Amino acid sequence: MRGLAGFLLCSLLLLDPHSTGVAAEDTQPDPKMPCANWMGGAPGYPGHNGIPGRDGKDGRDGLKGDKGDEGPAGPKGEPGPVGSRGFPGPPGSPGIPGTPGQKGKDAFVQRSAFSVGLTEHSPAPNVPIRFSKIFYNEQGHYDPSTGKFLCNVPGTYYFAYHLTVYLSDVKVSLYRKDKAVIFTYDQFQSNNVDQASGSVLLHLSSGDEVWLQVYGNGDKNGVYADNLNDSTFMGFLLYPDPDND
Repeated sequence: MRGLAGFLLCSLLLLDPHSTGVAAEDTQPDPKMPCANWMGGAPGYPGHNGIPGRDGKDGRDGLKGDKGDEGPAGPKGEPGPVGSRGFPGPPGSPGIPGTPGQKGKDAFVQRSAFSVGLTEHSPAPNVPIRFSKIFYNEQGHYDPSTGKFLCNVPGTYYFAYHLTVYLSDVKVSLYRKDKAVIFTYDQFQSNNVDQASGSVLLHLSSGDEVWLQVYGNGDKNGVYADNLNDSTFMGFLLYPDPDND
């Protein structure tokens, strides 16, 4: 069939010698085609686009470029959560010593105390009992001639007495500024020696006097003392008033 088609095409060309002459002048025949060296065919139409080929392999990385300009600062972020407490740091070096302070005043401790005893029995009633046996009276605030303690340092004082009771009942009172503060009563037991005692805290002002005396008309005056039995009276300053330091 292919040979017959070529033969017919050649016959048509021989029938139109003009057309053959023009074509021979414009186009050289392909020696591989039929009727080569003696005639040429008309140009064919362009074919359709082929299917795209597959992607090629990735190329090599290019050279590193120059560092770019620094960008603008971003907005301030939110504060993060509080972290856990760290370990204590090492102790610091000692600081420089401070300047010496001003010299203070010498401390002065105010004292006032006495301790005395009775040397006679059955003292007179309703007058201060004169304790003339001195155990302690360094400041001289107790007067054995009157039996009274005179306050020289305003403050709080402690007073106490311990009396031997013999031959009769005893009722005594401790006075401050002509007023009885406390009373002590002891009922004598026949053929026996008793003890009567009392104590009190008092605030005294400068010039106040404190003493002990038999209370009443004298029928209860069994206060007694001898070489083997004592009746004592004592007092001392616990602390002075703040404005008297």
